[in-house]
Amino acid sequence: MNQQKQQKIQNPETQVPKTPQMSERDFLNDQLSTEKYMTTSYHYALNEASHQSLYQDLATICQEAQDCQRQLYNLMFKKGWYSLEAAPAQQLQQTYQQFSGYTNQLPYNGNGMA
Repeated sequence: MNQQKQQKIQNPETQVPKTPQMSERDFLNDQLSTEKYMTTSYHYALNEASHQSLYQDLATICQEAQDCQRQLYNLMFKKGWYSLEAAPAQQLQQTYQQFSGYTNQLPYNGNGMA
C-alpha cells in the first residue's frame, strides 16, 4: 500500500522551559486530560440518571465541562502544543461513504423519523 506522509496541522510552538517543575504546557495538558475524563464520566452518568432534575443538573454540568475542554484544546492548539494529522481527501471520502451506508440500516431510514 502506498502511504503518503500525512501533513501536520499545527501552529508555531510556544517554547516552555525544560525544568523539573511543571510548565504551563504540562498544566494545560493535565487539565485537558482531566476534562476529557470528566466529560466521559458525565455522559455515563447521564445515561443512568433516572430522575429528571438530576438529569438536567448533570446535563448542565456536562456541557460546562465540555465547553471548558474545548477552550483548553483551543488554547493548546493556538500555542502549538496540540497538532492534528491532515487526512487525505480520498480517505475522508471513503469514510464518509462507509458511514453514510450505515444510515440505511437504521430503523428510521436516516431521516430522523420512526
